[in-house]
Amino acid sequence: MGTFGSIRRRAVIVGAAAGAAGLMFGTARGQTSAAAGSLRGKTALVTGSTDGLGREVARRLGALGATVIVHGRNRERGAEVVDAIKAAGGQAVFYRADLASLDEIEALVATIKENHDSLSLLINNAGIWTDGSNERRTSADGHELVFAVNYLAPYVLSYELMSLLENGAPSRIVNVSSIAQQPIDFDDVMLTQGFNPSRAYAQSKLAIVMLTLDLAAELPADEITANALHPATLMDTAMVEKAGMPARATVDDGADAVMQLALSPELAGKTGLYYNEMNEARANAQAYDAEARARLRALSKELTGVG
Repeated sequence: MGTFGSIRRRAVIVGAAAGAAGLMFGTARGQTSAAAGSLRGKTALVTGSTDGLGREVARRLGALGATVIVHGRNRERGAEVVDAIKAAGGQAVFYRADLASLDEIEALVATIKENHDSLSLLINNAGIWTDGSNERRTSADGHELVFAVNYLAPYVLSYELMSLLENGAPSRIVNVSSIAQQPIDFDDVMLTQGFNPSRAYAQSKLAIVMLTLDLAAELPADEITANALHPATLMDTAMVEKAGMPARATVDDGADAVMQLALSPELAGKTGLYYNEMNEARANAQAYDAEARARLRALSKELTGVG
């Protein structure tokens, strides 16, 4: 697609998102032309939103009037995102937390509950892959690091923030997964044998789809929906650059897909879905294995004390 075609497509998507926001959250039909303010009064948490895909999604939600909870580990970058959202007329606040620490995740939850009464969007976007080496790393709690950040953190946040999502109903949970998925070996979930960063990443991204299906089965779809997606392949992010891979897509491409799951009126009340970019798809077969999901739930509760 040429430059003009890309710009035109982006304009159509932005306009649709503005209308979708109004329809999703109950504003009158026909009030779709006013993008700013269509999410006014709604709060959205976007994890990992100081850079890359999360930053772009946070910016777009702020432009639509949502109060955006910006999350990351770097206070300076967090302040920059907040300032940019505010400069464009939006509202935002930054909360720091390292998702490799269960204690810091719990502190983040406590801060959010102290300062916000409800959530209408929880976008579990934060994720890691490799630091450029093939070394196995562990979290502050001794768990394999990629599994801890990419899966255990969203698991805890989704359950611990459930009361706020109920207060913000109709609300949505959007879990950023990946087309790279590999079945979980329950005999060695922490990959102590034959560790490979790509295997760790693919396992964690399948786990978050399994979490999505569990949440969808547990929650009333007219109040809270949970869906997952592969936003785009090898976006131009720091994570992809660190992995030494050439970018094949942009964060704009990925943000289009995330915003569709977050706001599309066509997805109101639809839950337990997996999307490959803009289209509904099927995840790895293990995601639909009830026994495997039960084993993952039990392990997650054991590791985190949540569930």
